[in-house]
Amino acid sequence: MPSFDSAQARKKSIFPIMTSRFLVLSFVCLALTACSGEEADTHAGQPVTKRKLVFKEILRTFEPMGLTVRGRAAYDKQQFLEQAAALEALTNKPWQYFTPDSNYSPTRAKPDIWQKPEEFKQAQQKFIKASEQLTQSAKGDNLEAIRKSYDAVEESCKSCHHDFRGPKR
Repeated sequence: MPSFDSAQARKKSIFPIMTSRFLVLSFVCLALTACSGEEADTHAGQPVTKRKLVFKEILRTFEPMGLTVRGRAAYDKQQFLEQAAALEALTNKPWQYFTPDSNYSPTRAKPDIWQKPEEFKQAQQKFIKASEQLTQSAKGDNLEAIRKSYDAVEESCKSCHHDFRGPKR
C-alpha cells in the first residue's frame, strides 16, 4: 500500500501540469472570444444592429436567386417568384434604421448618408425599383429578362455600397 507521502508527492507533481493546462485553455477561450465578434451595439433602440439584420435577411433572400440566374440551381418559376416577392417586401425595411444618431461603431455607414440625404434616397429608390422589376420579370417565363432584372438589383446594391458603405471599423 502506498504511503501518504508518495500520494502527496504525486499530487504536487500533477498540480502544476493541470494548472498550466487550465491556464492555456483559459487563454485560448479568451482569445477566441475576443476574435469572435464585433463591437456590441449598446445604443438605445440598436439601429445599427437592426439594419444589419434586415440587410442580412435581404442577402439570404437574394443569394438563392443568384444561383438560379447563373445556372447553378434549377429554375423553379414559383419558387423564384416567391423569393423575388420576399425580396421586394424587404426593400423598404432597412432605411428607417439610418437615423441621424446611428453613425457609430460598429456601423460601416459612411457619413455621406447623412451629408447627402437626397443621393442616399435615390440609391434606396433605385434598389426598390429594381426589386419591383425583378418581381415583375419573375412572373413571366423569360429567363433572360429575369437575369437582367436580377443584375439590376445586384448593381443597385454594389453602387450603394460603393457610395455609402465604408470598410469595417
